Formats: sequence, C-alpha cells, structure tokens
Amino acid sequence: MDTPDAPFAPVYGGVETRLLDGELVNFRVSMTGARGQADVVDYAKCAAAQYTLIRGYGFLRQVRTTAAEEGGLWTADAVYTISPALPRGNRTIDAEVTVAECGRAGIPTV
Repeated sequence: MDTPDAPFAPVYGGVETRLLDGELVNFRVSMTGARGQADVVDYAKCAAAQYTLIRGYGFLRQVRTTAAEEGGLWTADAVYTISPALPRGNRTIDAEVTVAECGRAGIPTV
C-alpha cells in the first residue's frame, strides 16, 4: 500500500538490466525508504528510459511491472520494449522527457 504522506528517505539499490530479445529488456531494481509500490515502479521506469537513450532509441513501452516489499526492501521486476519510433499501445513513454522528469524528482537512472 502506498502512503504518500510517509517520510520519503529513498536509498536506491541499483539496477540489473537484461536484454531478453532484440528490443525487449528486463529491469530489476531495489530500494529502501520507499513510500510504497509507486516509488519503486518509478525507479524502474527511470532506469528503462535512460537505458533506451543509451541504446540510441527514443521511446519505450511498458510490457509489465511487478513490485513487492519484504522487510522494508522494495523490489520491482519490469519488462519494456524499446524502439526508435513511437510504438503502438497505450503505455508508451518518451524516454527523453522521462529522464528529465526523473532528474527533477531526484530518481537515479542507469
């Protein structure tokens, strides 16, 4: 359960990136100090957006994201497709815009 009014003292634990197939990429992230699931999901999205730019692409689309918390450690396992052009679907993300938003929010990227 997300508690947006809770104190926010994030400690970002890093990103594990695995290329699954061509333009399909898996990101696993962890953090402590999250207010809830949304914080760790945002961390995964920020990592995916930066990875997309590093690969020379401009867009990504969320395929799925799962998140869990155990003993104060939040983890997310996310899969995205990355592409040079705007992909089909309703979960499309502009990587450049997202990385800029992550920077303003203080969320690290890869």
